[in-house]
Amino acid sequence: MRKNLTGILLIATLVLQGCGSGLFSVHRPDVQQGNALDEDRIAQLETGMNPEQVRFLLGDPVLRDPFQGERRWEYVYYLKPGDGRPERRRLTVYFDDANRVARFEDTGLKK
Repeated sequence: MRKNLTGILLIATLVLQGCGSGLFSVHRPDVQQGNALDEDRIAQLETGMNPEQVRFLLGDPVLRDPFQGERRWEYVYYLKPGDGRPERRRLTVYFDDANRVARFEDTGLKK
């Protein structure tokens, strides 16, 4: 009887361990979406740049505002590590009537 109880407890422990975050936990892959925004490249962004220079520096934007045409570009980055807290970042580039960077807003990295 004692042997059966030990075996049942061992099996139950192993089954429940698979549901937790212990030795036999399930692997959760990292989820990355959007543009990976590098600090060095954002530091090079300046007012007066044309869209080709911005595209070369940061890549294609994730979103272009359909109501403002090519006057506002959104760069959005999201990273959810499998075992950590999500990170978010948003960079908005505004162009003026001469099609040059008028200003940009960087929300920075948020955890």
